[in-house]
Amino acid sequence: MANRGLFVGLVTLDLIYLADAPPQPNQKIVAQETTIAAGGPATNAAIAFQHLGNSSTLFSAIGCHPICHLIKADLKSINVMDLNPDSPEPPSISSIVVSQSTGDRAVISLNAVRTQLSPDCIPSSILDEVDIILIDGHQMAVGAEIAKMAGTIPVVIDAGSWKPGFEQIFPYVDYAICSANFQAPIEQSVFDYLYSYGIENIAITQGENAIEVFNHPQIKVPQVNVKDTLGAGDIFHGAFCHFILQHDFVTALAEAAKVASYSCEFFGTRQWMRSAHSYNIEAR
Repeated sequence: MANRGLFVGLVTLDLIYLADAPPQPNQKIVAQETTIAAGGPATNAAIAFQHLGNSSTLFSAIGCHPICHLIKADLKSINVMDLNPDSPEPPSISSIVVSQSTGDRAVISLNAVRTQLSPDCIPSSILDEVDIILIDGHQMAVGAEIAKMAGTIPVVIDAGSWKPGFEQIFPYVDYAICSANFQAPIEQSVFDYLYSYGIENIAITQGENAIEVFNHPQIKVPQVNVKDTLGAGDIFHGAFCHFILQHDFVTALAEAAKVASYSCEFFGTRQWMRSAHSYNIEAR
């Protein structure tokens, strides 16, 4: 039976361009490739989790603005629970330029700063038959309430950067996966800060560099021919949610790194799943 994951956080509409480099002031450039997809940390993680053979529910705010049909069409393969279905406001839109030579990305986005919602929108049945929860912090009040409700369901936090309100969620977190950009709000190391909340499973991803793991040796990241790093961290989190339900923490991190690295060989956040050699769980 497929595992069931609940992913709480941000949905954006991503306009993605592959170009030589981001434009300079007053410069116009022509892209080599372009694509449009639903994005956001929780969204990309949910899609990766489902691609690896599971069932995903995405809990986020989308609305009914005409542009939202593009997001909903892209997310038709997963279960989407819209926190704010009657909102006429446009969705969060991200414009992304991926540099062709390095795969690095430049992003400008509104994120969820105008769509923060109350926990009152959480249905009482939200955690029925859920095996794992991922929270990205972009719907902080909702994420904090769901974390409190989790009980024995493991909670994974995507700590890409510090966000006010995380301190309400950390006491309920089982697995904290941070990026190198995450900094504790006080004069402590990230490991010491998160451990002070009782979190013992902590990792810091560093792009192509080794993953730092609390009380464990570093984990090497597979080196690949990078075309696009966009969404690699999100895909890592979705893959981690898959593997942690089968393996120990260190093994799950290592396997998730393989999936995320593989995704970097393709432009955009979906092509890695459509490749003829798409990541095969059984083969790897």
